[in-house]
Amino acid sequence: MSFPLPIDDALPGLRAALATALRVGRQIHVLLEHLAGHPAAGRAERAAQLLCEGPDAAEGAALAALLDEASAVLDHPALAPFFAPETLAEVPLSAWLPVLGRVAYGTIDRLQVTQDAVLAVDFKTNRTVPATPDEVPEGLLRQMGAYQAMLEAIYPERRVSTALLWTHGARLMELPHDLVMAALARATPTS
Repeated sequence: MSFPLPIDDALPGLRAALATALRVGRQIHVLLEHLAGHPAAGRAERAAQLLCEGPDAAEGAALAALLDEASAVLDHPALAPFFAPETLAEVPLSAWLPVLGRVAYGTIDRLQVTQDAVLAVDFKTNRTVPATPDEVPEGLLRQMGAYQAMLEAIYPERRVSTALLWTHGARLMELPHDLVMAALARATPTS
């Protein structure tokens, strides 16, 4: 009879690496949410205030690296529309999804709503960035498919689209409707 090994026994350091990646993700999300609209000159002080305590605290070189990544996104001219004052940050969302047979819940990092269109943008802090939407991991495609379906239910008269904003490299990747909806259809209620 065999027993599964604890993750650190099977792959030493994996648990710590995962915890670090999740912490960096939370830190970058906080900076993008709260530094949008702030002048570059005051960002370092504000970033230090935002990440001064708690489990996601950062200082010194670590804080500088986080601020550099967030600033590269916020200062990128092509990404400016997603951080404009009329966009919404950290938008809670729920809707019945027939394909899953249940209510789905989520929080969209940035939501841009216009007279005829809705765009959901989710931040991803992965160090390895897929070259094309077809290379995006299935779980992320399912997540964005759920956002697509929920927003289509909420805004039936508007064109809805989704995109991932890869913070490492400040790159926006629009996701084809058929790709995210196919991923959602492959999900099961326990996926």
